[in-house]
Amino acid sequence: MGAAQRAAGPIGIGLALAALATVVWSGSFVTSRALADSVPPIQHAFWRWIIAIVAVAPFAARQTWRQRALLRKHIGFLLAASLLGVTIYNTLVNQAGVTTTAGNMGMIMAASPVLMAVYERLGGARLGARRVTGMLIACAGVLVLVSGGSLSMDFAVGDLWVIAGAVSFGSYSALLKRKPAEIGGLPFLFATFTLGALMLLPVFVASYVLQGGFEPTVGTISLLLYVGVVSSAIAFFAWNKAISIIGAARAGVIYYLQPVCVALLSFAVLGEAMGWLQVMCMALILGGVVLGAARAKPRSE
Repeated sequence: MGAAQRAAGPIGIGLALAALATVVWSGSFVTSRALADSVPPIQHAFWRWIIAIVAVAPFAARQTWRQRALLRKHIGFLLAASLLGVTIYNTLVNQAGVTTTAGNMGMIMAASPVLMAVYERLGGARLGARRVTGMLIACAGVLVLVSGGSLSMDFAVGDLWVIAGAVSFGSYSALLKRKPAEIGGLPFLFATFTLGALMLLPVFVASYVLQGGFEPTVGTISLLLYVGVVSSAIAFFAWNKAISIIGAARAGVIYYLQPVCVALLSFAVLGEAMGWLQVMCMALILGGVVLGAARAKPRSE
């Protein structure tokens, strides 16, 4: 009993961190949609990470310098994590915002926990019947929500960009379980943000030359600050820490809350429609999350 009580604390913290990241990231889909007409998607992604680097630097630069030899030793892992989680994922989501709704982006991204669970199972982890059942219930809610109740997938071009983004994010989350324990959380963030921005630099320059820049206004700068500081620096730190505590599969169950949060935000901020079907599917998703994230009761001896 004592050991079970001690384990419950870290698990609760991990679930709370995963929920924090999920709620914050929900706002990113709204901002991607809101900025789609004023900031080119690649430039949106690039400036997001520049702002994130500046936000993290005061807290992480000294630790990163102290761990520079260790970071060089694991440069292959860092490059893979940077490419999947920084360079590709958010750029695809921003591109999707040009041709699909924030609600659709949030709902389709909820497919990524399935991939997280598959990776974890392939790694030898036992998912448990309760977690799998909760994941399937939440996934069913997402599918009904995306299809509008008809179960006929009618995807826009932007929806396909989000599907690719979901694969990238799911792969990044699974990769985090392989992060060397000796690399600190802040040095890891600072290194991946920097490497990801450097990999984006050539396409950012191409976008600037071909599309021109954007006019900085109070609205665009405020939204870029949100995605750079809150959705990048804070949310990625919380998500990475959550996975280190509870694993990608359980964190992925919490991630199913995202379509609910995005639907509510897009309804409140962007005026996107929400009817009885959305409400019903949200209840289904929430039920699946509660079931899948719950800690199994220890067996009595």
